Amino acid sequence: MHISLNINGSDYPVAASPTSTLMTALRQLGYFSVRFGSDDGTTGAAAVLVDGKLVNSDTLLVGQAIGKPIETVEGFTQAVGELHPIQKAFIETGAIQSGYSTPAMMLAAKALLAQNPNPTESDIRDALSGILCRETGYVKPVEAIFRAAAYLRGEELPPYDGPQIVDATYFAEMPPADDPDKTPDFSGGQAPGGNLQPSVSTKPQTDIQLTSGIPETAVVGKPETKVDAVKLAKGNPAFVDDIDMRGMLYAKLLTSPHAHARIVDIDDSEATGLPGVRAVIHYKNVERVKYASGGQSYPNPPPHDQVSFDNKVRYVGDRVAAVAADTLAIAEEAIKRIKVEYEILPAVFDENEAIKPGAPVIHDEPDTQDIHDAKRNIVHHIKAHLGNVEQGFTESDYVFERNYYVHQVQQAPIEPHIAISWWDSDERLVIRTSTQVPFHVRRMVAPLLGLPVRRIRVIKPRIGGGFGVKQEMLLEDIVGHLTIKTGRPVRLELTRSEEFRSSRTRHPQTITWKTGVMKDGTLHSQKFSVVANTGAYGTHGLTVQTVTGLRGLSSYNCPNRQFDCVVAYTNLPVPGAYRGYGAPQALFGLETHMDEIAHELGMDPIEFRRKNWVQAGDPLSIAPLLGEGEKETVTAVPFIESCGLNECFAQGMQAIEWQRKYEPGWHEVPGKPHLRRGLGAAMCMHGTAIPGLDMGGASIKMNDDGSFNVLVGATDLGTGSDTVLAQMAAEVLGVPLADILMYSSDTDMTPFDVGAYASSTTYISGTAVKRAAEQVADQIRERAALMLELDAWDDIRLENKMAVAANGRSVTLEAIALHSLHQADQRQIMASASYVSAASPPPFAGQFAEVEVDMETGQVTVTKLVMAVDAGVPINPLTASGQVEGGMTQALGYGHCEEMAYDETGNLVNDEFGPYHIYRADEMPWLKAILVQTNEPTGPFGAKAIAEIPKDGVAPALANAIFDATGVRIRQIPFTPPRVYAALHPS
Repeated sequence: MHISLNINGSDYPVAASPTSTLMTALRQLGYFSVRFGSDDGTTGAAAVLVDGKLVNSDTLLVGQAIGKPIETVEGFTQAVGELHPIQKAFIETGAIQSGYSTPAMMLAAKALLAQNPNPTESDIRDALSGILCRETGYVKPVEAIFRAAAYLRGEELPPYDGPQIVDATYFAEMPPADDPDKTPDFSGGQAPGGNLQPSVSTKPQTDIQLTSGIPETAVVGKPETKVDAVKLAKGNPAFVDDIDMRGMLYAKLLTSPHAHARIVDIDDSEATGLPGVRAVIHYKNVERVKYASGGQSYPNPPPHDQVSFDNKVRYVGDRVAAVAADTLAIAEEAIKRIKVEYEILPAVFDENEAIKPGAPVIHDEPDTQDIHDAKRNIVHHIKAHLGNVEQGFTESDYVFERNYYVHQVQQAPIEPHIAISWWDSDERLVIRTSTQVPFHVRRMVAPLLGLPVRRIRVIKPRIGGGFGVKQEMLLEDIVGHLTIKTGRPVRLELTRSEEFRSSRTRHPQTITWKTGVMKDGTLHSQKFSVVANTGAYGTHGLTVQTVTGLRGLSSYNCPNRQFDCVVAYTNLPVPGAYRGYGAPQALFGLETHMDEIAHELGMDPIEFRRKNWVQAGDPLSIAPLLGEGEKETVTAVPFIESCGLNECFAQGMQAIEWQRKYEPGWHEVPGKPHLRRGLGAAMCMHGTAIPGLDMGGASIKMNDDGSFNVLVGATDLGTGSDTVLAQMAAEVLGVPLADILMYSSDTDMTPFDVGAYASSTTYISGTAVKRAAEQVADQIRERAALMLELDAWDDIRLENKMAVAANGRSVTLEAIALHSLHQADQRQIMASASYVSAASPPPFAGQFAEVEVDMETGQVTVTKLVMAVDAGVPINPLTASGQVEGGMTQALGYGHCEEMAYDETGNLVNDEFGPYHIYRADEMPWLKAILVQTNEPTGPFGAKAIAEIPKDGVAPALANAIFDATGVRIRQIPFTPPRVYAALHPS
C-alpha cells in the first residue's frame, strides 16, 4: 500500500502498511537518524517530532502520522556544511559521544525551545527524560541545550573552552580529613577544578610526577570538537544498519527456553517450507568447531567451550537455531515453526552451589579442553601470592575479615548487537558489524566458517555504545553461515530482550577480604578470595578475574598478599567484558573493607587510605603474577612513574565539601526527620592497556594540499579516540585538526589493532600514530630543506601548515606536497608505525558521593557525585571529561539500581528497560568531573588511560556514604530500597 507522509516539509510516498511503525517507514525512506533501541519506546532513540511534539516512532503507527507534519534531524538544515544552532551547540560542548541517540536529544531540544526559549535546568532534564543515554551522564547535553537556547535568542557567546584542568605540579597540604576547621589550603579562592597554589607536602615529592616537563602544544590538550561530530549531529548514515542492500535477508535467532537441557531432536521442515524462508541452521547442519567467543589476542584464553550451534543448551537465551528469510516477519514466523525436543536437565545458578559435590555438570562434552575441573564446574583456579599471608596475620595487631557480594548487570548499549554480511564482487565475505574488535573477529570467525582469513573483510562503522559487551565475536558467525548458505546479504539485529539474555553481562562474584593491620594503621597482610560466576561459558572468565586480583592487590602497599579465585560455570546468561573489567568488583569489596577497618581502628578513612596507598616510585609487585590470563605479559616488576592521588583527594574533598560531615547536625535534613545524609569516598586505581600484548598500528600519507590521511585499526566507540589520535598527528605535523582525515577499523584498509578494550587506544594506538607522524614530519623537513636549498633539516619547525627554517625562511606544506608528488625527486611522503608497551601506567582517582537515606523506606537518593581523575595529560579535555561523567553514571546504576533478576527456573524477568532501570536525565545527581594533570613519561604527550576508571569507585563510595548516614554497613549491591530497608530494620 502506498501512503504519503509529510516529512520535513515535503510529501513522500512510502510503500508501507498503516499498521507498520513510523520508524520502519522513515528508515525505509532513508531517514537514518531515526534509530532502533527497543520495540517499546523506552530508549527514545527513534524519537521524532509529530505536530511539533516529541513522539516515539517505534511505537507510533504509520496510520497515526498520516496528514501530520513529521520532523527529523535531517530537516534541520539543507546545505552541506550548514548547521542548526542546536547542532552547533551539541558539537561545541562535546555532547556527542557515539551519537546514536543524539538526533533524538536534539529534537527534544527543538520542541522544548520552541515552547520555552529560556528554560531552566529542570525544564531541560524533563525534556530529555524520555531519551536514555548510556554514555554522557547527560551533563553535556544539558549544557548544549542551554547554549542552543542562547544562540536562538540571538546572543553572542564566547568559544566553549571545556573543563578546567588541575595541574598537579604542586602538593597541597592534606590536613586530617576529620578536622572541620581545617581544609586544604586552596589560597587564591579557586572553585573546584581551579589550580592549587603551592604549599607544604605531607609526603615525599615522589608522590606526584611533576608536570613542568609538559611542553606547550597547539592541538594536543585542547578541547577540539570531534572529527565525526558533524555527521553524527546531522544524522548522516554512520552505523551498521544505515545501508540499503539489494536482496537483503533478515535473520532471527531461536533461543533456549530452558536453563539446562539436551536437544534430542530438531525438526525444521515446517520452517523451511514456509514461503520466503531461505535457510535454517542449527547443530545438525553446521560443522562443530570449538572456539572461545571473547575478543582477545591470539591465542584466545581457554577454554574453547563453544560451538556455533550445540546439541546442549546451558542457559535461557542460549542459541538453538537461526533463520534467514525475505522479511523479518517471515523470519519471526519461521522461528515459531521449528520443533525442538528437549531433555530438561537440573540447573544451578549460584556460583557457590555450582562447585559443591553433586551439582549438575554443565560442561560434560568430551571435546572441550583446558577446563580446570569440569566435574565440579570449576573453569579456572587462579592463585598468586607475595610473602606469607598466614604468618602476616599472626604478626598483625588486628585482623579483619568480611564478605561482600557483587551482582550481574548488563552493559545495555542503546544500539543492540547487529551484523550484516554479504559476498563482494570478488566473492570475499564482508561482515559489517557493531564490534569493538574487528581484527579479532576476522581471525576468530574464519575457522568457524571454513574460510581463510584472506577471504574475510570486517568493517566497523560507528558504534552506538560498546562498554565491553561488543568485545566479543557474537553474531558474526551466524550471519556468515547464512550468507554462505544463501549467497545473499543477511542482517541480524538483537531485540532488547535478546540483548539482555543472549549477549554478555558483568561477572557476579562472592568476595572475601581478610586483612591484617598494625596498631599504627599500616597494612601488613591481605588475602583476597573470590568465587566468580562465569555463567554458561568461560569467555573472559579467566582474564576478568585475573584483573580483579590485580586491581584489588595493587592499590595499597602491603608486604604479604594472596589472591585465590575459583571461576565457576553456572546456568546463567554469559558474563563477558564490561567497562572496568573486574576492577569494579574488586574495588567495591576493597574500598568498603578499607573504610570498615578505618572506623574500627578509630582512624579517619581517608587518612588510613593515604597512609597505605601506592605512590610514584612504588613497585606493583604482584603484576608479574597476574598477567593476561596464562600469558606471561609482565616479565619484570613495574614501578609507578606518575601519580596524582593526593591532588585527586584534595580536589574531590573540596568539591564535595567533605568537611560538612563533621559539622553538628549535618547528617539530619531540616524538616525531614526521616532522612539522613552521608558522605562517602573511595580510592580508584586502574591500568592502561595490557603490557606486552596490546598492539596498535598506524599509517599516514600526505595529500596534494598538505592535508593528511591517517589510517588506524583502533576502534572508536564514541569515546572520541579518532579525534584524540588525529590531535596527536596534527600536533606533530604542525597542522590544524581539520587537516587530518581519519580512517579506522576496516581489516582490509587499515593497519592491525587489537581493538577498543583495556583502556589502550590513547596510549597504544596514540603512540603508534605519534611515531608514524614523526617519520612523516622528518620526510617533510627533508623535502623543505631541498626546496629551501639548506644543508641540514633537523632544526626545521612544522607549525601553522608551514615548514619554518631556523633563519626564518619557510615553505607551505601544500607546496611541499606538490613538490614531492609532481615536481622533483618525486615520492609519496608517508610512513607507518606500530607500538606495544611493556608498561601499563595506572591512572588514579578519588571518588566521592553524597546520599540521602529514607530511614522509613530504605530509599537511597544520590544527590552528588564527584570524581577527580589523574589520567596524565588529557589529550582532549572535552572528551576526557565526558568519559568521566558517563562512566560515573554507569557506575551509579551498578551500585544503586541496576540488577538482572531471575525466577527459580533461570528465566530473566526484567529483560527490558523500565524493569531494568538505568538512570534518566531527570533522575541524575549533581555530577562533577575534575581532571588532575600529571605527566606520564611513558605515554604519548604524557597521557594515561581514562575510559574505565570512572566505573570503579561509585559503588563503594555509595556504601561508605550510606554508612556515614545510617551507621549501617551493607556489603551487597545494588542498594535498592528492599535491601537497604532490611539492613536498617533487621528482623
